[in-house]
Amino acid sequence: MERRGAFLISIFLALTTPLHAQTVDIDAAKKESKVVVYAAVPPQTMKVINEPFEKKYGIRVEYWRASTTGILERALNEWRVGKPGFDVVEGNKGPQLILKDEGVFDKFVPPSAAKFPRLFLEADGILTPWRFNPISIMANTELVKKDELKTIGDLLLPKWKGKITIPDPSRHTTTAQFLADLDAYDGIKWREFAKGLAQQQPLFVESFAPIVNTVMRGEAPLGITYLKYVGQYKGPIDYVRLSKYLADTNYLGVSKKAVNPNAGKLYIDYICSPEGQKAMAATGEFVLAPQIVPTIPGAAEVAQRTIFMKEPSAEEFKKLRDEMRQIFSLK
Repeated sequence: MERRGAFLISIFLALTTPLHAQTVDIDAAKKESKVVVYAAVPPQTMKVINEPFEKKYGIRVEYWRASTTGILERALNEWRVGKPGFDVVEGNKGPQLILKDEGVFDKFVPPSAAKFPRLFLEADGILTPWRFNPISIMANTELVKKDELKTIGDLLLPKWKGKITIPDPSRHTTTAQFLADLDAYDGIKWREFAKGLAQQQPLFVESFAPIVNTVMRGEAPLGITYLKYVGQYKGPIDYVRLSKYLADTNYLGVSKKAVNPNAGKLYIDYICSPEGQKAMAATGEFVLAPQIVPTIPGAAEVAQRTIFMKEPSAEEFKKLRDEMRQIFSLK
């Protein structure tokens, strides 16, 4: 079932429910003195969380950023060899569920998330949702006219051959997931679209974040990426207004073997607090706290048109990425 319009204020209020939140031992967290975080948010954006957190609690944040795929691979490898280097992992729901199935995360329900929409809450309280990421087409406004693209299908027009950039779908799980869910758009069959996109000879990058600079520099005037980057980067960029937006949800988890478990829990609680949620929304992030919206033109309409992507299992992800490798003739 499509989860449409879940972000109108009235629906936000209707879909909230109290959680059995756990207390956070702030004194114990301060004694631990640091927290190690693996996350998908670019450091320049996460500064609005990390710097105030450090100042408020005197706890140093050791922050390692990679694509969600990169985080999954590193965290999983460290866990399996018995040497996890992280206290907190942040990332898209699909890969986070894979880590959860491995037993990586401890149960923790932050007090500050108690009023988040129950639409997103995990019944077991192990993972904590905190933001969602609508995906759109990003365009260089100096190279692409406003009305040249109106639908996802327009990317297959001959004039855009060699002018599109996307993350490598055989490596980037969210891009593979996005392409496989394109049947949500009227008139699109995802495999046919993916094959057509491959014929457009797209420029491949590692993840969604590098696409912004690629588009701004004009190396490829169009890119498939997170809509939020329009609010986080200054330059000749805008997002294409679509009839609907596929999106994923990002979740936070504290390691079951965290060296700094109390600092990790406090960090998650801070991100979910009104202070943390407002700071992230001010950067263009779509957050889950009621009545807090990002500073992006048309954000409310985007939220109403959002559909959440399916969460494949680890085996399904592997098969999907293998199929993408074949479709796009990638080694």
